[in-house]
Amino acid sequence: MGKKIQNPILVTQSSMPDKEDFLAEISSIWDTKWLTNNGAIHEKFNQQLRDFFKSPNVTLFVNGHLALDVAIKALHLTGEVITTPFTFVSTTHAIVMNNLTPVFCDIKLNDYTIDEEQIEKLITNKTSAILAVHVYGNPCNVTRLEAIAQKHNLKLIFDAAHVFGVKVNDRPISDYGDVSMFSFHATKVFHSIEGGALVYKYAGMKKELDNLKNFGIASAEDIVAVGLNAKMNEFQAAMGICNLKKFDDGVIKRKAVVERYYEKLADVAGIRIFKYPDNMTPVYSYFPILVDEKIYGATRNELHEELLRHNIVSRKYFYPLTSDCQCYKERYSFHDIPVARYVADRILTIPLYADLALENVDIICDIITKFRKNH
Repeated sequence: MGKKIQNPILVTQSSMPDKEDFLAEISSIWDTKWLTNNGAIHEKFNQQLRDFFKSPNVTLFVNGHLALDVAIKALHLTGEVITTPFTFVSTTHAIVMNNLTPVFCDIKLNDYTIDEEQIEKLITNKTSAILAVHVYGNPCNVTRLEAIAQKHNLKLIFDAAHVFGVKVNDRPISDYGDVSMFSFHATKVFHSIEGGALVYKYAGMKKELDNLKNFGIASAEDIVAVGLNAKMNEFQAAMGICNLKKFDDGVIKRKAVVERYYEKLADVAGIRIFKYPDNMTPVYSYFPILVDEKIYGATRNELHEELLRHNIVSRKYFYPLTSDCQCYKERYSFHDIPVARYVADRILTIPLYADLALENVDIICDIITKFRKNH
């Protein structure tokens, strides 16, 4: 059926800066021999991100997961944290590894983010925070979540791994909540090879974050906390600096890919695509499709295999739900999450990256369209 791609098209591809630009950025390291521990490149990158987020409160980390872990520690959470099961398992791991209990809330079918209308019924006297996840670059209902958190005196954390650069109501997404965690993993729209950052509301958090990410070391002879080794190194920071220069151009290219998908898949019965709300500025992080097998005539898994036969790698992202992972299944009680289960069984992210050729987008869409006609 159709044309087979000779070289595999992966679901994502890391954006790379100009080689000469990166080499120039790291050349000073051979002079200073300073590889980590808040070197000059790290500090330069940190300042650039403060400017980018329009916030003085930005702390860098070696990766997003440890950033989230440290955020939870710094907020001194206890008891239960209301969160979503429809996320990468890192979100739930960070809660559980801090000896907290995740309370899983269902999601909304229109954007796959946590259903804010179901949160209040899950709040108990043990609840200390809401940890919501912006999914596929689509933001949660940030204003409603802030209102709920304020009403019940809860901390509000956003797992913002998918939304670097997104704005809501012309404000950076990091303006909302107590703290937002951003991942700079190599597969993200913006990356620093590995890496992450916390953007937070209260400047007073900085000292504790700095201590917790560096073994609790406050000075050469003062260990003031039980901390981690979560520092970003100079090579990561240099990659971040170089990729930040190309960020806007990358978003423009990704937008063109997304618009072609919209054009080609909009009328394919049984394939549901979502569009971003009018009050946000997107960065086109992922392109998920939801496969309704009753209308499409084939399941998500069958379409996934069909794409593989043509050398196109899609991903069942997120599947399984974190609540259903072997390490958590039947370990924690949770209320009904029918929408999350429905979506997890039918969601498929298809290739999206800045350098994806539009002719290959057409081939992918042609396969998806024709596969339905055979069922």
